[in-house]
Amino acid sequence: MSDSAFDFDRAVIQNSFAIPVLVDFWAPWCAPCRALTPLLETVAARMAGRFELVKVNTEEYPAIAQQYGVRGIPNVKLFVDGAVADEFTGALPESALEAWLQRALPSPYREQLKRAEGLLGTGRSAEAEPVLRHILAAEPGNERAAILLAQLLLKTSPDEALAAVKAIGPDSDQSDAAEALRTLARLFGLLEHPERLDDAPAKSAYLEAIRNIREENYEPALRQLIELVRQARGYDEDGARKACVAIFRLLGDGHELTRSYRGQLSNALYV
Repeated sequence: MSDSAFDFDRAVIQNSFAIPVLVDFWAPWCAPCRALTPLLETVAARMAGRFELVKVNTEEYPAIAQQYGVRGIPNVKLFVDGAVADEFTGALPESALEAWLQRALPSPYREQLKRAEGLLGTGRSAEAEPVLRHILAAEPGNERAAILLAQLLLKTSPDEALAAVKAIGPDSDQSDAAEALRTLARLFGLLEHPERLDDAPAKSAYLEAIRNIREENYEPALRQLIELVRQARGYDEDGARKACVAIFRLLGDGHELTRSYRGQLSNALYV
């Protein structure tokens, strides 16, 4: 490797689109580097096929180290799909290094996950479902697969959708989607079991709003729910407000309905 962006681009950036690349920035005079590098080599051999290890001597290639913001060594950066996905500075014991890699490395099933996403995007849910179930059987902690499976099952099997995202906690980057799906799965379950709701004047309107959500008629659902917030906020333990929030999370902050109706919900809450 010469001290040029072209060589680094070829060995690391371009290669990282095919396989994750772990870059060890080190120097001969650095004692922690001498401790860490053999561990990286050992773990790389043990996890062959999960990532490739590239070592960059910062004394020989200072421009590369500067370009990638290396301020202390040893510095280890994981490149995935052309960008730094995670990194750490300083030596780690082998157990901590392996734990970090397990968290940082993309799933070995990511190509299957992309395939499932593509199938769902073209309405081929029946083909996507076995792919997602296979991923989760092999890798139960794959939260993205759990989210996609829950979305797929939401209308037909809300209880199973709820179970799929049960373990996703608030610290996960999938937490907003999981919370929205949990809310919607519970609501859709009420359509199958309306006896779970208290009999009250709000009940029929509430169930109609939930039907609209299930049919993806989000605007009339939001109008109905916001009116219920005004008239019967306590019904189903603040259910109408929670349903609105779930719709906003499902659609995303940039969606026109989220932008329009989030303000209306706020006004209804504080009238």
